[in-house]
Order: sequence, then C-alpha cells, then structure tokens
Amino acid sequence: MCPCESLIPLVDPRTDSTQSEEAQLGQVDASLRGPVLFFVAKALGWLVLGSLFALVAAIKLVNREFLAGHEFLTYGRVFAAAVDALIYGWGCQAAFAVALWLMARLCRVQVKHLGLLYVAGVFWNVGLLWGVAAIFLGDLTSVPLLELPGHVLPVLLASYVLIATWGVLCFRYRQTTPVYVSQWYLLAALFMFPWMLFTAMMGVFYAPGRGVVQSIVDAWYVGGMLWLFFVPVALAVIYYLLPKILGRPLFVYYLATVGFWTLLAFGGWTGTHFLVYGPIPVWMQAVGLVGNTVLIVPIIVAAFNHHVTAFGAAATVWQSPVLRFTMYSALALTFAGFMNLLTSTHAAALTISMTAFNVGTVLHLFYAVFSMAVFAALYYLLPRICGREWPSAILIKAHFWAAALGGGILVLALYYFGWRQGEQINNPEVDFLGIVKEGALNQTSVAALALLAIGHLVFLVNFFWLVASAAWDCAKSCLMSGLAMVKGGGR
Repeated sequence: MCPCESLIPLVDPRTDSTQSEEAQLGQVDASLRGPVLFFVAKALGWLVLGSLFALVAAIKLVNREFLAGHEFLTYGRVFAAAVDALIYGWGCQAAFAVALWLMARLCRVQVKHLGLLYVAGVFWNVGLLWGVAAIFLGDLTSVPLLELPGHVLPVLLASYVLIATWGVLCFRYRQTTPVYVSQWYLLAALFMFPWMLFTAMMGVFYAPGRGVVQSIVDAWYVGGMLWLFFVPVALAVIYYLLPKILGRPLFVYYLATVGFWTLLAFGGWTGTHFLVYGPIPVWMQAVGLVGNTVLIVPIIVAAFNHHVTAFGAAATVWQSPVLRFTMYSALALTFAGFMNLLTSTHAAALTISMTAFNVGTVLHLFYAVFSMAVFAALYYLLPRICGREWPSAILIKAHFWAAALGGGILVLALYYFGWRQGEQINNPEVDFLGIVKEGALNQTSVAALALLAIGHLVFLVNFFWLVASAAWDCAKSCLMSGLAMVKGGGR
C-alpha cells in the first residue's frame, strides 16, 4: 500500500455520514471549540487595543498637548499601530475563526491536528505584537495598511498558509452537495489573501518598483483587501445567517453566481480610484473608476437576496440580536455600493481625492460591513461552540447600539467633512492649514471612537463571561461525574 494512503485517515476530517445532521454538526462544533475560542479571544483583545489606539490618535488631533511628552506616542505611530492592530489583529483573526467554523459546518467536516492551528495562531500574534511594538519604536513605513516592518510580513504570511490550509481541506473533503454560495465566497477569500499580501510584500519591500509604482501596488492591495477578503467573508456570513434564522430560501439564488464572479473579476481593480488625479497613468485611474462602477452589480444582487429575503420579517429581525447585526451589515453594503457608484466619476474624484472621504470608504467596508457581519456570526456561533447561551442580553443591546451609532456617525462624518475638505482644497482662496485643522471632524471622531471603544469593551466582557460560565459548567459536570463514580465504587 502506498504510504500516502495510510495517511489519509489521519487527515480525512469527514464526520460519520450515518449520523443525524444534528450529531454531525455537534462533532464539527466540538472539533473547532479550541481554535475558534483561541482566535476570537485574540481578535477581541486586538479590537479593544486597536480601538484605544485610534481614540488616542483622534484625541491628539483635538488636543496637541495630549501625551505630547512621549516620543513613542506621536500621532503617526499611534495611528499606524491602530490601523494594523485592527486590520491584522481583529479583522484577520476574526475572519479566520468565522471562516473555519462556517466552512466546516457547511461541509460537515471536523478539523483535526489542532496543534498546527495553535502554532500558526501563536506565530501570527507574536509576529503582529512585534510589528506593533516596532511601530512604536519608530520602525514603520508610510505605506497604508503595510505600516508593519517588512520582516514581520513573511511571518504573517507563513502563519496564514497553515491556518487557511484547514479551510481548503474542509472544502476538499466536503460531504454536502451542491456547494453553497457562502462556500464560494469563503474559498475565494482564503485564496485571495496570500496572493495579495505576497504581491504587496514584493512590490513594496523586497523588489520595490520605482517612482509611483509602490503607491500603485499599495492602492491595489488596499482595494483588494477590502473587496476580495473582508467583503467576501461578510457576504458569506450574511448569505448563511439570513435564510438559516428566518427559515426562508434566498430570493434569487441563481443570481448569486453573477454577483460572485463579478465581485471576483472587478474587486481587485478598484484600488487605483484612491489615486485619481495623482501622478499615475490615466488608464489606471480609469480602471479604478470603472471597477468601482461595475461593483454595483454584485451589490444589487446581494441587496435583492438579502433585503427581499428579510422583507416582512422586521419583527423577527429586531428581536434577534444576530439578525440585527446581520441586517446592519447588509444595509451598509448596499449603501457602500451606491456611494461607490456616485463617486466613480472624474468630477467626484476631483473633489474627494486625497481627503478624509477615502478614509470613510475604507472604514465603511471594514467596520460597517465586515465587522458588523462578524459580530453577527460570533453571536450565533459562540453559544453553539460553548454549549451555553449568552449570559447578558443587556450587554448585547449595549454593544449593538454602541457599534451601530459609533460606526455610523464616524463613517458619515468622514464622508461629509471629507467632501467639504475636497471643495475647500480646490478653492485657492481657502487657507490649507485651516482645512487640515478641521475641528468639527476631529471632535466628532473622538466621540464616535469613544462610543466604539465602549461597545468593544462590553463585547469583550460578555465573551469572557460566556467562556467562564461554560468552563464552570464543564468543571462542575466533571466533578459531579467523579463523585458519582467514587460513590458507585464504594458500594
């Protein structure tokens, strides 16, 4: 017998197909309990930390004397640390937890050999921690989303390959047919991330191009991360949770194929719209604007499937904490699509180029769409992983309102004041320094970020309360079983 054949049973993660669906899902949840809790705990830690960094950076724009006596806490370093903590600490690790759990559930397979997952997770967090520390020490770049030192990124890439391998193995050994739409998006996201990160590493750090090539590569990377990694994960969650909880089929399932392939084909071309009217070839600017425009197709498809499926179930949506977060994400995605369409003209690009409006676009997709969808997924999956309901409904409501209001206010403020910045920049009679010191935007940002930080702390408390309660129940059950065995042996 071939030696490889003897290894197949050790790697094969399929559940026992003779068991009921509920029993198979129980096996899946049990196999993923450790890795999911590991990644979620680390992700929430980075979320709170990143939120606090962002709040400090926003306060420094309002009060120039705030923490001014510490060189390592200058605005540039704190803001860069906040961005990378949120993107790679919270965003990526939350995506890992949700993607692995959702893929395993849809494929009806277990995750084996968890040691590799833990090792990869430890290296990811150690590498990121070293990178953020290096930023505070002054070892950072000015490249958006790639502020981490170049020697840290290979560690993250190697860790990611080990983590994503299990998602691909789940799909390889799937026991369900046909493939569901959520699986399409998850598989695409799993393959897109390493390709984008490796290309950006080479184009910016290890084989950098000349002139504006590095800026073009970075813009491509930013657009790709948003539309080919974070948004697909959010779509996978929404496509799974809405019909699952409502008990309804998708409105136009067959159109989901059109939306998927359109997003995959044009999502990577949107990044250069950030550089319109910059020193890059005109055809690249046009490609970015056209890519942004065409993305209205997958957005409309998703809107039909999401909103029409939920139509008439407002009471159910409002009563379900999971659906509240899910529908917020779905509505935010629809709004993002139409904002893309409205700003994908040269006239609009002339106004918003190089302003806070573009920051609002990134935050809109990353927080209002992706993060809210992940919150929904976590509120759904964690009770099934832990075998216990959430301990506090009040904390869930507090988290929702803090996240919904804080995120919404911040995104709308960046859009509004970013547009005003563009109009003033294009007006030669307006003093540029006064534009930079826009007080209303900075003050609004501080209030919104404070609200977000409170919401994240509330979620962190509720999460650890849930895990501690589940651990206590498990310990108590084991203790009672042990006492029963001792008593039985005494007889």
